[in-house]
Amino acid sequence: MKSIRILGAALLAIASINVAMAGAHTGGPEITGEGACTFVQENMFAGPFDVCQEPVGAESCAGLGDADDNANAVHSDGACATDKLVGTCDVGTGKVHYLSGDADGLEIGCGFQGGDWIPAS
Repeated sequence: MKSIRILGAALLAIASINVAMAGAHTGGPEITGEGACTFVQENMFAGPFDVCQEPVGAESCAGLGDADDNANAVHSDGACATDKLVGTCDVGTGKVHYLSGDADGLEIGCGFQGGDWIPAS
C-alpha cells in the first residue's frame, strides 16, 4: 500500500512540475510574473496536496488553479508561507512547496523532473 502511495505521489509530482514548467510548451499554463500561488494540486494519479508555488504571477496562478483537477488558487504578492512545509522541489526556475503529502513519494517525483528535493527542517 505504501508503494502505491509513493508511486501516486511521484506521478502527481511529475504532472505538477510539468504544469509548473510548461511556459515553453503547449498543454499547460504559462508561468510568468512575481509572487506566490497557493492551491490544491490534484490529478488522476494522486492528491489532493496543498502546495504553494513561486514565483507565479496572478494570471499564471489562475491557470494553475484550472489545470488538471486543481482548485482554490490564491495569488499573493509575497513569498510562500512555510509553517506547514513537507518539502520543496527546486526546479531551478521556480519552487513548488508541498504543504501536505508523503515526503518520500514527493521526493521521488521531484527527482524524475531533475529537481532538487529540499526536506522541511
